[in-house]
Amino acid sequence: MISYVKGLVADATDNAVVIDCNGMGYHIFTTPSTATDEVRIGEEVKMHTYLQVKEDDMQLYGFLDKDDLRIFKLLIGVNGIGPKAGLGILSGLSADEVRFAVLSDDAVTIAKAPGVGKKTAQKVILELKDKLDLQDAFEQKLENRAAKAGNSSNGIQSEVVLALTALGYSGAEALKAVKQVEAESQDDESKLLKEALKIIR
Repeated sequence: MISYVKGLVADATDNAVVIDCNGMGYHIFTTPSTATDEVRIGEEVKMHTYLQVKEDDMQLYGFLDKDDLRIFKLLIGVNGIGPKAGLGILSGLSADEVRFAVLSDDAVTIAKAPGVGKKTAQKVILELKDKLDLQDAFEQKLENRAAKAGNSSNGIQSEVVLALTALGYSGAEALKAVKQVEAESQDDESKLLKEALKIIR
């Protein structure tokens, strides 16, 4: 219904911002890092939003990154996960980290989010694993990285090892395969994954 709100930041609290759009102030709940660190009062921002409609209330939830909104919608689609819990997870984890945690059955990482216990984390994995694809997750991570900043080759190797373990290979197998890939492929995450898969198979 409201895909995004673009305007000047009129106010900000610990978990929400108010955006002045043509004289109308939109109160948008968001992650604490966004509200306190990533926006400044008086600057123009565009927030991708989700409108929750209840019998007695309507609330907007928003993110500067469209990918965060995409993961937020998946999270609140899990039985027992409401918008506050969804925001809690994205307060502690990036969208990429959520995807890879789900794909690698890493309930411990998800459970670190405020208000999310181990049982809830396991439920998130169970309900979202079939809705996420490793290759898509990998490509999205590359897009997000390109939009922000490049990582070192060591960081790239770590991500490829994580991707391989999500596919079912042991950590030792994954690390050994990554280390065997030629040096010229070590700085290209997609190429490194493809070459490591050739070796490990």
